[in-house]
Amino acid sequence: MSDLDARCRTLRSLHVPGRPLLLPNAWDVASARAVEAAGFPVVATTSAGVAAALGFEDHEGAPGDEMLAAAARIARGIAVPVTVDAEAGYGMDPQDLVAALHEIGAAGCNLEDTDHRTGELREPGVHAEWLAAVREAAARREYELVINARIDVFVRAASAGAEQSQSELVEEALRRAAAYSDAGVDCVYPILLWEREALRSFISRHRGPINAVRIPPGPSLAQLAELGVARVSWGGQLAHRSLEWLGQTLGSLAES
Repeated sequence: MSDLDARCRTLRSLHVPGRPLLLPNAWDVASARAVEAAGFPVVATTSAGVAAALGFEDHEGAPGDEMLAAAARIARGIAVPVTVDAEAGYGMDPQDLVAALHEIGAAGCNLEDTDHRTGELREPGVHAEWLAAVREAAARREYELVINARIDVFVRAASAGAEQSQSELVEEALRRAAAYSDAGVDCVYPILLWEREALRSFISRHRGPINAVRIPPGPSLAQLAELGVARVSWGGQLAHRSLEWLGQTLGSLAES
């Protein structure tokens, strides 16, 4: 078994409902090493943080090759498995995307269902076919890539200022989750689903591992575990807080 195979299997094995894998997301080698040094068994990247460090906006505002090069530096710089936020795949076909992830040593990846060229959600059947092609491309390489399928129903509603409760959007999220799971993904990630009862409904009705984002005022880590979440992410929050702290510190220095 290769080292990358072992990392993929380790990452997959840590998706345990009720005992979630905690992923404080890193954005460069230094932050990834801090996550590793704190004892976390896996490092996840954040596209928001990586893009900001490169001088670009999130949501595929940065060139894909630069984002993947940054992920490669992180994977080379630490000993634990790395799962890469690959956004919507940077317009790459599945074979090229899988080849790039394999080359940089990614044990896993996030792939989201927003089409950043249009700002709209991809039709779930079309996206499921694309995810299935990613899985097939990985299988042809005998590459046990762990695919986390991000579902953007809730983030899309929030960005549009929709007044719907999250419970009203659960059916659409479940439809997408089922299609993506049938396509062969390992985990689904209904990002920004934080209302407790809506999250409980989603978890109780989806058959596979679920990634939740830890954001206030959502459930605590203990509550997410009780609900049966298998994986918890922080997204770009740590990167944003670090920059906020830096700005406040620099402001104090300037005043003095």
